Amino acid sequence: MDLEERMELVMKPPTEEVITQEELRNLLETKEHPVAYNGLEPSGLVHLGTGLICGYKMKDFVEAGVRFKVYLATWHAWINNKLEGDMNRIRAAARHLINCWEALGVPVESLEFVWPDVEYDDIAYWEKFVRVAKMLSLSRARRTLEVMGREELEAKTVADLLYTPMQVADIFHFGVDICQLGMDQRKANIVAREVGPSMGLWKPVCVHHHILQGLAQPEKWPLPEDPLERKKAISGVKMSKSKPKTAIFIYDSPKSIREKIRRAFAPPKYVEYNPILDITKYIAFREGDEFTVERSKEHGGSITYPSYEELERDYIAGALHPADLKAAVSEFLVDRLEGVRRYFTSNTEARKVLEELATGVVELDLGQEP
Repeated sequence: MDLEERMELVMKPPTEEVITQEELRNLLETKEHPVAYNGLEPSGLVHLGTGLICGYKMKDFVEAGVRFKVYLATWHAWINNKLEGDMNRIRAAARHLINCWEALGVPVESLEFVWPDVEYDDIAYWEKFVRVAKMLSLSRARRTLEVMGREELEAKTVADLLYTPMQVADIFHFGVDICQLGMDQRKANIVAREVGPSMGLWKPVCVHHHILQGLAQPEKWPLPEDPLERKKAISGVKMSKSKPKTAIFIYDSPKSIREKIRRAFAPPKYVEYNPILDITKYIAFREGDEFTVERSKEHGGSITYPSYEELERDYIAGALHPADLKAAVSEFLVDRLEGVRRYFTSNTEARKVLEELATGVVELDLGQEP
């Protein structure tokens, strides 16, 4: 595979930002198998973002000849008080993440899963952590709290302020050349780029992927004119497992998928914040080169779009109604996720962990075990 093909795979959607393309090109030219990583808090059920969006980039990087490390950040989840701070449940959720990617067709055998219980037993890690922490002011650490899903003023304990220096120390301790995380992790990665050279280390390349939108209407609508207020309004409604009614979980039943999509916010002719278009662009067109919307003859008949741009044009013009697009997206997801439901129906151990994590959150309808 030549350099241009590797560059194309790394930058392929849902990649949203590369810092910088020149550095990425130089890295791929000079290092046959650079190391990339994504770190995820194991914290419960898996939705389309954590499952498919992250999975797409894992597959892209593996195909591009990059060693991809998946960091199962149980300690970060513990600091963030996920699953009520129960480390046994958090570790179970980490195993569940692996099950989910396997069920979705991610080549898990080509990934390297990294566990903090092993890495944090090395005093060299904590030396890096202290060096990073000494270079971060308290105010800067607070400004990075977005990486743990919090606002600057939401730091309640000293542990909250440990989160970012730990995440940055991870990058250097794991030998990471490319930070491949979501846009919501950008601030920590920028810190790594800033402190690395000062520590006599390197400046990692950042490849940030799109964060999938939740299905709810933003609290402020229409969106504010002020760019900062607009960004805040949109960032507050990303797809989240903590909002199960506005997230599509990868094992949701067909009935649940259809109901959630039917209720989803999808303003006619409006593109900037439209979760149904978001799924269409970053999932449906990622899975295939075209997308078909089935319609009755009275509503114009069925139409197949060869590109997302053409579908979006029709939507803006009012030639594609939200209800028709919702129906098409629903059936696409029902078909795409059928294999996941089969996986958890037939895999007794994986099903047991899923049922434990789902209790009190969602009702599962996986059918009978064979």
